[in-house]
Amino acid sequence: MSFRPGRPGAFATTALRVEVMRQRRSRTVFEIRSRMSGRIRVVDYRRERRLVVAGSILSALPLDGNWRALRREYWWRALSSLSLPPRCTALFVGLGGGTQLHLLTRVASPRRLTVIERDPEILRVAVQWFGLDALAPLEFLCAEAAVAVPALTRAHRRFDFVMEDAAYGDDPERSLPLARALVPLVAAGGGLVVNRHRRRDAERLAETLAPAFAEVRLRRVRREAENVLVCCARPLRRRSRPDSV
Repeated sequence: MSFRPGRPGAFATTALRVEVMRQRRSRTVFEIRSRMSGRIRVVDYRRERRLVVAGSILSALPLDGNWRALRREYWWRALSSLSLPPRCTALFVGLGGGTQLHLLTRVASPRRLTVIERDPEILRVAVQWFGLDALAPLEFLCAEAAVAVPALTRAHRRFDFVMEDAAYGDDPERSLPLARALVPLVAAGGGLVVNRHRRRDAERLAETLAPAFAEVRLRRVRREAENVLVCCARPLRRRSRPDSV
């Protein structure tokens, strides 16, 4: 049996072809650097547009209009975890590219979508590159959640659906107070969903929010994923005690 060695440089040529194929599948169509969030990129990968911030994928949008693949992700599972009225109002704490806003408008006809996003650069990129201008009436609050949430509470605002995706992976000292502050904003019969890392404060948060809702449960997105959704339904309003005589 004879052995014929490969041509010199054959391996390098193959590696170059693989790299070229990867570049063809993935293309950065826009990039900017934010003082608050770091590097922000809009990447077209195969049939999907992605918002990549500091190396993490925050949002995805199908370029061919097929949303089926995203039904496996936490954006869709958060919406499907609660029963929403067709003309619902919704508050999103943390925008990304607005994947959940698109998904919500596909299953309901929301009266108004309110978004809290602290980084104006992310807000501009989401509107320009992720088609938010075609959605239901939008209200953007460009501020820290610690400022915007109390302002909405003082204005007696209520929402059928509240999604908090701004403190994923943060220390409990920051993430727990934010989630608790959102409870008064949930309308009667509505729900709150919080996206958390399963190894951090998901269980502790569920225990903290349990007295405020008729139902609180943890929902693991996928076995290989680190996301856990804390799903809270139907807030329990405490009646104020009458003044003593």
